[in-house]
Amino acid sequence: MAETLSLALGLLLVNAAILSFSAGAYSTRLKLANECGYTIWPGIVSGRGKPPVSTPTPTFTLEPGESASIFIPAGPWSGQLWARTLCSYDYTGRFTCLTGDCGTGSAECASAQTVPPVTVAEFNISGNGELDLYVVSSSLGYNLGILVVPHGGSGGDCMASGCVSDVEGGCKSETSGTCNSTCFAFGARKYCCSGGHMRPDTCKRSPYSLYFKSRCPYVFGYMYADRRNNTRRVACASADYAITFCPHPSSLKSSTKAVSGPSAATKIKRAIIIVAVVVTTVITVLLIVLNILGPRLAVSIASAVYTALALLYAL
Repeated sequence: MAETLSLALGLLLVNAAILSFSAGAYSTRLKLANECGYTIWPGIVSGRGKPPVSTPTPTFTLEPGESASIFIPAGPWSGQLWARTLCSYDYTGRFTCLTGDCGTGSAECASAQTVPPVTVAEFNISGNGELDLYVVSSSLGYNLGILVVPHGGSGGDCMASGCVSDVEGGCKSETSGTCNSTCFAFGARKYCCSGGHMRPDTCKRSPYSLYFKSRCPYVFGYMYADRRNNTRRVACASADYAITFCPHPSSLKSSTKAVSGPSAATKIKRAIIIVAVVVTTVITVLLIVLNILGPRLAVSIASAVYTALALLYAL
């Protein structure tokens, strides 16, 4: 009797774990890929009050052609991600980067914000199956192209966001080399949409923001951008995200169409989760309420069921 009840309790715990998994206990995956012809130092900062992300190492780099995955903690999360370039330590041990520097003097950004000009991918992950919001932004300027593509998601737009053009080649001398935003280049309120210029009629697009839009139509670079023109945040639910630095132009063209919901593998695993919950519930009820099986036979049946479920889930 005691052995049977112990088995039933174990099944309830497994059932709770399965439900927790299906509700999003596992984190969102961000797969980073470097298609640049040089080394980059990915920078990532969590929003205020949000937990840090899991990275391969605290200060990992991506060589040309390399990729790596980072994992977002379960639950709501927001943060920014970008690429740092031409980083090195000086003779005092201070770590600096030509673009995307954190300004901390350390290879770890911690909670520090990046120093413009830099292209930034912004995320607001729901963590509970509701819509995530994401966008690639040039509001802090531009240092290299970034493309964000959702995978396995559903709902919302599930569109790609990013820029693959060589924007730097057409930057005005006033905005300097790597393409500062007009706000950081001139510091004027009419370009920063601040002070008395916090309305669309007083903070209009500048020739520079229009240039950015012509080169990068799927990038957010203007405070009052029109959502219908794909320059606001886009949304997708329960997705993982591929983030490519210096993507090829063909990447964006093939990724701007809406993603067609969960993949076949995702649908199969969701179905298995439902089956597992039903099976464990039925077995638990039989063991506790009816108690008609002997302990050894109950253990054998339960073990066989879970072995079969494990094999199905591993497919």
